[in-house]
Amino acid sequence: MKDNPFELLQSWYDQQCDGDWEHEFGIKIDTLDNPGWSVSIDLLGTNLENKKFTKVNQLITENDWIQCNVENYKFHGAGGPQNLMDIINVFLVWQNSK
Repeated sequence: MKDNPFELLQSWYDQQCDGDWEHEFGIKIDTLDNPGWSVSIDLLGTNLENKKFTKVNQLITENDWIQCNVENYKFHGAGGPQNLMDIINVFLVWQNSK
């Protein structure tokens, strides 16, 4: 079993690809100018589209922070320059929760 967060995210994405979903939806990872990371994951058409999500808002320092929420069938995550893996882990933990 894969345990690298990026491999797990790749696997989740691959499982959603059904010949249709990937043409309209997907995952976007981008940078922020404050600096930091932004992650957007489309949930419509997946088993997560109606799953309850509790917002995450952690501020440790000016450059060590994450904010995650689900809105309009999208997971949105943002964080500091060293927090990309933390954002992805928030998604993965939620995705695997009951």
